[in-house]
Amino acid sequence: MADTDDIVDILEDGDEAPVETGPRWKIMVIDDEPAVHDGTRFALADYSLNGQGLEIVSAYSGEEGRAALRQHPDTAVVLLDVIMESDTAGLELVDFIRTELKNETIRIILRTGQPGQAPERRIIVDYDINDYKAKTELTADKLFTSLTAALRSWQQLERMVETRRGLEIIVDAASTLYDFKSIQRLAEGVLVQLASLLNVDCDGILVFHENGRQHPVSVLAAAGCYIRHVGQNGVTALDPDLRHVVEEAFRLRTHQFMPRWSVLYIRTSSDREVVVVLHVCRPLSETDRTLVEIFTSKLSIAFDNVILYEQLQEANTRLEDRVNQRTRELTSANRRLASQWARLQRANAFKTEILGTVAHDLRNPLSVIIGRAEILERMVTSPALTPEAATAQIKHIHNAADRVADMVESLIADAMTDALDITIRRDLGDLPGVLRDVAEANQPLADKKSQVIEVTAEPGPPVSCDVDRIREAIDNLVSNAVKYSAIGGRIAVALVRRPDGAHISVKDAGPGMTPEDLKRLYGRFQRLSAKPTGGESSIGLGLSIVKRIVDLHGGTITAESAGEGQGTTFTIVLPLKQPEADTDAAVPPPRG
Repeated sequence: MADTDDIVDILEDGDEAPVETGPRWKIMVIDDEPAVHDGTRFALADYSLNGQGLEIVSAYSGEEGRAALRQHPDTAVVLLDVIMESDTAGLELVDFIRTELKNETIRIILRTGQPGQAPERRIIVDYDINDYKAKTELTADKLFTSLTAALRSWQQLERMVETRRGLEIIVDAASTLYDFKSIQRLAEGVLVQLASLLNVDCDGILVFHENGRQHPVSVLAAAGCYIRHVGQNGVTALDPDLRHVVEEAFRLRTHQFMPRWSVLYIRTSSDREVVVVLHVCRPLSETDRTLVEIFTSKLSIAFDNVILYEQLQEANTRLEDRVNQRTRELTSANRRLASQWARLQRANAFKTEILGTVAHDLRNPLSVIIGRAEILERMVTSPALTPEAATAQIKHIHNAADRVADMVESLIADAMTDALDITIRRDLGDLPGVLRDVAEANQPLADKKSQVIEVTAEPGPPVSCDVDRIREAIDNLVSNAVKYSAIGGRIAVALVRRPDGAHISVKDAGPGMTPEDLKRLYGRFQRLSAKPTGGESSIGLGLSIVKRIVDLHGGTITAESAGEGQGTTFTIVLPLKQPEADTDAAVPPPRG
């Protein structure tokens, strides 16, 4: 107790300490003598450093000290007794602080009433303590001096630790922020990293200004109570006080650290401007401000990188669109070339067919014409020439020429069927009238063979079709019926209307068709088993033309033969309504 009395005796009386309302330095007194606690509190009652008073935490043993240190990790200085519940309790507590708590910044002032028990030199060397005092020499003035030195040292160390932590965050954040590919994500990352850098939860907002755009100011990210402003264009929707701070930041173009706000201004090398407004729960220290300024100095590059990346992505997107467009154009051009090549191949094949047909089918009538012309030439110089003989030769020439004309006409019609750039010209057609016109046109040929053409047609509304093309198709069927029907035969042409369309049928009085005929009925240059009954010529193109015309109208054509000698019935079915997407189609032009 003698040591304690000495300490109490040397403490000077002082006025009652004022009540501290701001931040205070936290120190801890660990000693097993209550009087030491009371004396220390009394001596330091009016202590102030940098406008901050003291908060003193007391512990009365090594165990209590361990618990108190865990509970108050922000303690700046420990006034620690060496001998408490054991001779080495204080030293063991020093080892606990440095080794287990790993607290390197807290300042430890070791106090002992028995200096010989723990020699000063050995203690300083073996233990990480900052001062060693005997209780008898620790007067009020010396306590003030030692405490002030310890607090300044702790403050500097804390700043160093804080700076190191902040720089580590900045280094880590730099690599993270530079990886962002979206300016929105970058803005959100900036607010998160600032909160981590300052080690506080803060409300904040990041406003981006891009010159020359329709909406030059936009809120890219926010935290806390400002989250509702994200996505807004312009500052008019911000709270009045926040709007004033943002507008001032764009006007002053500098950092501002105010009691309520911390405002950061960033200008990128591409003349974009960024303002970050933070509302933190404590004033920023000089270290905080320095770290924030270092951090923001790196953001200019990050924002420019993101902007350049977005511009590159936009350029890539445009390029991809152009490539896709060019690809589509090339694909379309390739399809057109393939179609043209296919048409050329068909034309070449058709040319070959025509040449073969001309060589085979036209040779006979041309030979007749040439031979009869030679006979007529010889007869002109013969005195036995009679008008009847000359007329007979001329008739042979005329008939052969008619066969040649028919063949050429059929070849031309089929060639025009391949002209895919010609379109159907749909109109409302009077099908009964078409049937009557076709029958009337073919009646003279039928009369030569004593044949009868009968027409029966149900009345009804007009049908949407190309009247000239349908007339041509029906004419082919009726002329074929006349050509292949027996002398004196009956040809029936009929029109009936059913739900699936208008049914046009042409029934001849010919020999009928074999199954083999029906299989190759609509092919080009197909020779069927039936032969014309009046010696007419045929090159096998008429039915292929008919089918082509009917197909382009969206209709169908069928052929039925009941058997040998019972004729053949051709039936065309035309839709009563025009197909919605088929207003034009490729068909041959009208003949004549």
